[in-house]
Amino acid sequence: MGIDRRPLAIAVMGPTASGKTATAIALARQLGGEIVSVDSALVYRGLDIGSAKPDAAERAQAPHHLLDLRDPWQPYSAAEFAVDAARAVADIVARGRMPILAGGTGLYFRALLQGLSPMPPADPDTRARIAEEANAHGWQALHAELARVDPAAAARIHATDPQRIQRALEVYRLSGTPISDWQKLPGVDRLSVRTLKLVLAPRERSVLHQRIEARFDAMLAQGLLDEVRALRALPEMAGVAAPLDLPAIRAVGYRQAWEFLDGQGSASQFRERGIQATRQLAKRQLTWLRGELDVRWFDPHLDQASLADAVSAFVAR
Repeated sequence: MGIDRRPLAIAVMGPTASGKTATAIALARQLGGEIVSVDSALVYRGLDIGSAKPDAAERAQAPHHLLDLRDPWQPYSAAEFAVDAARAVADIVARGRMPILAGGTGLYFRALLQGLSPMPPADPDTRARIAEEANAHGWQALHAELARVDPAAAARIHATDPQRIQRALEVYRLSGTPISDWQKLPGVDRLSVRTLKLVLAPRERSVLHQRIEARFDAMLAQGLLDEVRALRALPEMAGVAAPLDLPAIRAVGYRQAWEFLDGQGSASQFRERGIQATRQLAKRQLTWLRGELDVRWFDPHLDQASLADAVSAFVAR
């Protein structure tokens, strides 16, 4: 077997609030790297506090890529991310530096590292028709339709996830083939790097829950509600018929804040809903990560030495 001479990259993966940003910055500083964000919320301008977007001080420590690519009312797909991220990785490698891929969006990691299945591209007319049906009958009804034509996808996609319901129905209507069948096909255009995949996750779930609660309270203190008020005041958002269907506003914390500002529940209930939604996100992220066979797991606080050894061995090979 020949020597693998592909450039090196490190993926820092894990559930929300597990310490990925700090670890990615430390690795970038240590290895002469640049960070490529793999996070579906950080691509949106104006989503700073609630997305835990790296601040100016953190960005000053290492170059960051794929932040603030879209306005919150604009769409952005995993396929677009894969193209943008591959270009960023190629540029970083060309500069003789190491890409550090950091984030918690599993679909983005899969699109970048494994390639997306060759399913039909987005079709604006089909999407518009599905959106009209949702406005008339509700997303629950469309989820029920998805369950009839693609039970496997419906079992995986929650009935309150309009974006994924829309995409699954769009693919089926365009091709006559369920999206779950498309996703079984091998991906194309894989990223040509040799990647060490690190998963950061506390061994005790209670520790992660405590971190999530503390971080959400910190976001509230930093002005999360004011940030969402500013988003609501944007003229472009006023023209959106169903803002809660936008991927940006469905991001954890933002949806709950938007609903609270719409008059749903008390401040304490909003806080509890936000924390619970973040815990549910972390659970989904951990479930996805457990399905990845080529990752190495580390507790970000208890396994610092072994994590450093793993990185050193990878770089030295």
